[in-house]
Amino acid sequence: MSDWWASEGWTTVLAVLAGLLLVWLVLVVALYVAARRTGEPTTLRAALRLLPDVLVLVRRLAGDRTLPRGVRWRLGLLLGYLALPLDLVPDFIPVAGYADDVLLVAWVLRSVVRTAGPEAIERHWPGTPEGLATVRRLAGVR
Repeated sequence: MSDWWASEGWTTVLAVLAGLLLVWLVLVVALYVAARRTGEPTTLRAALRLLPDVLVLVRRLAGDRTLPRGVRWRLGLLLGYLALPLDLVPDFIPVAGYADDVLLVAWVLRSVVRTAGPEAIERHWPGTPEGLATVRRLAGVR
């Protein structure tokens, strides 16, 4: 076993790590391109400005016992991810650093809307009507 590790083990570990690094780099580039291609660059900026209200919204939704348990779990995991100092794409990377957070929030809010309806977001929104309109766009509400 130790002979295998010495001859092939390190090669396998390095190949797996190189593959993971390549996948991560592709993800960063894809996020950067997706954020640049959106027709509304102000949506990303507006979403970042709304971050405090969105965090309150997600916390309120996660605590709403009328929502299905799976929705509350997703919201709790989202809060945990946003609270972690480590990110899938570090925030110092221009555009893509914050785009991953915005895309993840949008994906979770879309799942909330699909399951609980847009009324859940409207009921718990703490901010302005303009901010709610931006969040509704992110959540895919027409």
